[in-house]
Amino acid sequence: MAEDPTLDPTGQSLWRPLRLLQESMDADIARLYTEGQIDGLKPSFVMELLRLHARGPMTITELAESVGRTHSALSQKVAAMRTAGWVETVTGDDARSKKVTLTENARAVVGRLAAEWRATEAALADLEAEIPYPLSRAVTDIERALERKSFHDRIAEKLAQDPAWD
Repeated sequence: MAEDPTLDPTGQSLWRPLRLLQESMDADIARLYTEGQIDGLKPSFVMELLRLHARGPMTITELAESVGRTHSALSQKVAAMRTAGWVETVTGDDARSKKVTLTENARAVVGRLAAEWRATEAALADLEAEIPYPLSRAVTDIERALERKSFHDRIAEKLAQDPAWD
C-alpha cells in the first residue's frame, strides 16, 4: 500500500540528510572525547568553552553575542554546561550581575579542546578539497540567496498556495 504524502509528508526531506550528516560528524567528535577520557562533553559546548577561556568570564548576553546566538538559547546551553560541570556562575561587576566562567574541570581540558577544534577544521578543509562543491561554499551561497528572500518568506509563499494551511 502506497503512503499518502499529504497524510505524512515526512517521507521526503531535503533538510534531514544535512541534519543527519551533522549529527554523525558530532558523534565522531564526541567519540574522540570519550577515547580521550573527556567525559560528559558535548561537541556543541566547545565553542563557548573556548570563548570563555580566551576572553574570560562573561555574562550570558556577552557570551551569546560573541558566538552569534540568542540570549534564550545560550541561557539553556549554559544551564546544561553548568549541570555537566563545565561552567559555573560567579558574581559580576556588581552584585546584581552574574558571569559565566570555566570550572577547574574545563580549564584542565581547554588546551585539548583547542587542539580538537584545530584538527576538526583541518579535517573539514581536507574533506572540502575532496568534493566538487565545498560545503562552506554551499552555505555562503544559501546565505546570499536568503539575503535576497528570507526562509520565512519562502515558506510563507508556499503555505499561501496550500489550502491545508488556511
